[in-house]
This record gives sequence, structure tokens and C-alpha cells, in this order.
Amino acid sequence: MKLLRATLAFAALGSCASQAQDLGSVAPALEKYTQERLLGEVWKRPGLSPRDRSIVTLAALVARNHTNEMPYYLNLALDNGVKPAEISELITHLAFYSGRGNAIAAVAVTRDVFAKRGVRSEQLAQVSPKLLPPNEKWEADRAKRVREQFGTVSPGVVQYTTEVLFLDLWLRPDLAPRDRSLVTISSLIALGQGAQLSSHLNLGMDNGLTQAQASEALTHLTFYVGWPNVFSALPVAKDVFEKRK
Repeated sequence: MKLLRATLAFAALGSCASQAQDLGSVAPALEKYTQERLLGEVWKRPGLSPRDRSIVTLAALVARNHTNEMPYYLNLALDNGVKPAEISELITHLAFYSGRGNAIAAVAVTRDVFAKRGVRSEQLAQVSPKLLPPNEKWEADRAKRVREQFGTVSPGVVQYTTEVLFLDLWLRPDLAPRDRSLVTISSLIALGQGAQLSSHLNLGMDNGLTQAQASEALTHLTFYVGWPNVFSALPVAKDVFEKRK
């Protein structure tokens, strides 16, 4: 087992070295920023654990369909303690938030990584698990608000938002509610979907995400989804933080 892990770690390092070589042959300054600032500094900041940074990064890559970098970051996530079931569930979750096609593309890449690391089917997220109990008051308030706003516009969307998203997907146990919120928030920022961010940031903090962790996730995401997307999210985050005080 130790030999297998060492081999896989060496392969991941080789992938990173190959990527750095590719960067250096075209954009050496980008290689410098990647090695010194991103990997050498941002990933070592104390505001988020390496595991959380891996969840944030994978969510952004899947949401934006950036499959080229996924093998390295999938291996890093597993090394940082993200479980195969959690990665499996992250991809399933993002099919509903960033699009089915992006999730399918991520499945193809992740399948190869899992195969090389010997991940077995029983280590994946359950198909039909016993769901977590819902927060009935929160869900009743959410459903009432959405129904009043959009019930006459698209009753089907309102129906499936309740039945599929919040009374099924969000209650699946292989990704903790706090981590599921971190995935959702990261994907919304990655996609520039600020209109949805306020409610999900509040939900994330209700689910145990701290303001400091949410703040650091914004910092981390600048290097993966670009400054404009993060700066567009900052006014929303500022408003949520101030109102929760």
C-alpha cells in the first residue's frame, strides 16, 4: 500500500512537473506565479485546510469544465483527505449547479484517476442512501418564497427545486452539508452567478462554514477563476457578512 501511494504521488508530481515545463516553454512568468504564489503561498495560507482548498479547487474546475488540470488536483485532493465518495458526490452535485455536460466531462477524467489509484465501487457515493433529516422550518420558508416568486412563471422548476434539489440532493449523506455548501458557493463564484450567491452563502454559514473560511475561499478562487469573477462576488459577500453580524 505504501509503495502504491508513493508511486501515485510520484506520478502526480510528474504531472505537475510536466505542466510546469509546458508553461515555461510558452509563458514562463505564468509558471513563476504558479510555483511561487499559487502553490508556494496561497495553498499554504492558514485560513482554509488543504482538504477544503482541494474541495474549492475541484468545484471550480468542474464548474468551468477545466478538465486539463483535473488529474493533478484530483490526486492532490485524495492525498489531502478528500474521500472518493466525496469526490463522486461533488460531481453529482455540480451536475445540477453547473450543468450535466460539465459533470459528465469530469466523470471521464475522474474515472481514470480512480482506476490508477485502485478506488473500488464500494468507496463511491451511495446510489440511494438514507437521507439526512431536513431543516423543516428553513425548507418551508425557502419553498414558500420560491413558490410566491416563480410559481406562476414555471411551476415545474419550482416543483423540482423542492423535490430533487432540496429534499433529495442536498440531503445525501456522502457530502456533509457544510462541504456541499462550499462546493455550491465555489461553483457560483466560478460561473459568475452572483444572483444566487447570497442565499447559498447564508446557507453555507448556517451549515457551519465560518466567515473566515468563506473569505479565504474567495482569496483562493481568484487564482483559479479570475479576479473579475471574485470581485463581482465581493459585494454580495460583504452584504451577507454585515447582515449576519
